[in-house]
Amino acid sequence: MTFRAARHTQNLQKLILFYTSILNLEVLGSFGNHDGYDGVFLGKKDENWHIEFTQSDDVPNSIFDEDDCWVFYPKTILEYDSILENIANLQLKPISAKNPYWNVNGITVEDPDGFRVIVSNMKCV
Repeated sequence: MTFRAARHTQNLQKLILFYTSILNLEVLGSFGNHDGYDGVFLGKKDENWHIEFTQSDDVPNSIFDEDDCWVFYPKTILEYDSILENIANLQLKPISAKNPYWNVNGITVEDPDGFRVIVSNMKCV
C-alpha cells in the first residue's frame, strides 16, 4: 500500500522550502494550474509514502490543535543529527509537544502553516 497525506495551504513555496531544507525531503513531482490547483509531492525516493501540498484561490479552513502532528522517524542517527543541524542553522525554535512522550523522544517544530512536525529519535540505528 502507498500512503499520501495531503493538505491545502496558501504557503506552498514556504512549505516546499521548510520540508526540503529541514527534513531533507525531495520534490518527487509537482503540477501547476490543474483544475485551478498548484501542488507538490514531497518525500524520499523509493519509499511508499509522500506528502502533498496544494494551493488554489480557495483559502483553506485548516484547524490544527496541539495533538495534530506528523511524526517523522529518521532511519539513522546521522539523518537525525542532520535534521537537528538544519533546525539550528535555520534558527527554528523547537516547541514543547502537548504529549510529553515527544519531549523526551523527539523534537517538535511548526511548519509555515503552524502545523506541528515531530522528528523522533526512537528509530535511529
